[in-house]
Amino acid sequence: MLEDVERWLKARSWSAADRTLGQVLAAKRGTTVSVVLPALNEEATVGDIVTVIRRELMSPAVPLVDELVVIDSGSTDRTAEVAAAAGARVVARDAILPRIPAVPGKGEVLWRSLMVTGGDVVCFVDADLKEFSADFVSGIVGPLLTDPDVDFVKAMYDRPFGDTPGQGGRVTELVARPLLNLHWPMLAGFVQPLGGEYAARRSLLERLPFPVGYGVELGLLVDALHTVGLDALAQVDVGVRRHRHQDGQALGRMAAAIYRTAQLRLSRGHLVRPVLTQFERGEDGFEPRTYPVDTEERPPMAEIAEYARRRVA
Repeated sequence: MLEDVERWLKARSWSAADRTLGQVLAAKRGTTVSVVLPALNEEATVGDIVTVIRRELMSPAVPLVDELVVIDSGSTDRTAEVAAAAGARVVARDAILPRIPAVPGKGEVLWRSLMVTGGDVVCFVDADLKEFSADFVSGIVGPLLTDPDVDFVKAMYDRPFGDTPGQGGRVTELVARPLLNLHWPMLAGFVQPLGGEYAARRSLLERLPFPVGYGVELGLLVDALHTVGLDALAQVDVGVRRHRHQDGQALGRMAAAIYRTAQLRLSRGHLVRPVLTQFERGEDGFEPRTYPVDTEERPPMAEIAEYARRRVA
């Protein structure tokens, strides 16, 4: 590991317990905090997450979070209803920036969320987390409120796979970590580079392009490094992350999108063929299934006319 990364690990890696909630609140002053949950068919978990955040971080005694927004990206279950009943403001993805047709993908939802939130700090939390702890929010927001030199904070955690500890994050270990170590070694110290729980200053997020799909986490991390430098990035240990696991084929599509995001940043060139073929056993043997790989990115939000007009207003 590079000496600069070893130094960074000591200086910019913390535990959620390193800052008490009282210290974080005292440092908040006039800074506003938005929490965004991107959601697609997460009725089983989204309500519990919203309930915990409202109860533990949005009470008169602990006013850490100023707004809590669930962006529903076309759920066919009761996600929107459950989230609203728990106390979140629910916004449909397609209702945001309607002049720009929405495309499927997590990054698309995160990008659009900047248009309907107002916090100086924006905290993203996946909506499929189980046994959710408020530390996932307060832990990663804390450094942004207490240290003016920090602009981007990722959560780090153990990721058990079923009852087996430490076996989650398969795409991280097989794709993202090798890519980062080989091409962006300054980011080799991030424990969970693809984790969906991270917080950043709006002033940074609005300057970054957003890959529309699964490559968004890698893309934002790499672009944040180039925009503000390693010392403005940090990570916080929040314990254990339990969530719904994807099957192997879904992970393959995720890996392809992440590789594409890395490739674009390495060369800014064109993909030879932006599709991925996988195989499933059918009645007549293995049958090919071909899926498109996300090739679109949204520009920095600061370049969007509606966003600029909202800021002037």
